[in-house]
Amino acid sequence: MKALLNSLSETELALFRETEREQLTGADEDDLVELHGRVRRARDKYVGLYRREASARVATSGGRGKARPKNLHNAQKAEVFEDALARVSRHLAAAARRSAQELKSERLAAAQEMRNTAPPTVRTRPAAKRATPTRAAKKTAPAGRASPGAGQAARKRQAASAATGARQQGRRDSR
Repeated sequence: MKALLNSLSETELALFRETEREQLTGADEDDLVELHGRVRRARDKYVGLYRREASARVATSGGRGKARPKNLHNAQKAEVFEDALARVSRHLAAAARRSAQELKSERLAAAQEMRNTAPPTVRTRPAAKRATPTRAAKKTAPAGRASPGAGQAARKRQAASAATGARQQGRRDSR
């Protein structure tokens, strides 16, 4: 592994060092997303190189097994960046979980705060200024009429019936 790390270019080695545990612990989620993208591009580069060169050498070498040792360097580089990508992915997942937990707790705290507000108080008039019901108001409705809320209930039933009919007609029309 040490020999392979020594064979990396300076930029590749710098990228690999960014994925070490000490570097990843202080990074925030946005930095980890950016680093994840760069490491994935490096891994994809060497995986692609390995596959292209291996497939080109198959014809000259006489088989995949004979072509593999000549292309080992690209395969090892791809493996190094695959391990680095796995480290970054684990740290990114942990950062995303922390972020989600923080957002959830903020949302719940805001909902709890909204729920715990006291209802508005109703102001009442002093007892002396209250109107006393008259004898006419105490009377019940005439014999031919139902209670005062009956009209409202009838309107509600009629609206519900109309809505049901509209839904049924909509289903028929959509056929």
